[in-house]
Amino acid sequence: MTTLTFDLDAGREHIELNQLLKLAGLCGSGGMGKQLVASGAVSVDGAVELRKTAKIRAGQVVTFEGVTVQVRAAP
Repeated sequence: MTTLTFDLDAGREHIELNQLLKLAGLCGSGGMGKQLVASGAVSVDGAVELRKTAKIRAGQVVTFEGVTVQVRAAP
C-alpha cells in the first residue's frame, strides 16, 4: 500500500473530497473524483464515503485503490 501526505493550505480548514483526489494525483479531474466517490471506491477513516464534496479535515485518512492519503494541517 502506498501512503501519501497532503498538507492543507495555510488558513484552510478543509478540502472537498473530490478535489483532494484530484490534487493528490489519484484522478485527472474533480469531476472524475466525484464519479469515484459515487461508485463507493473511496473510504474516509475506514468507512465508505459517498458524499462527493465531503469536507476532509486535518487528521483524516482517505483511501482509494491501495493508496492512503493522510491529510494534515499546513506546517
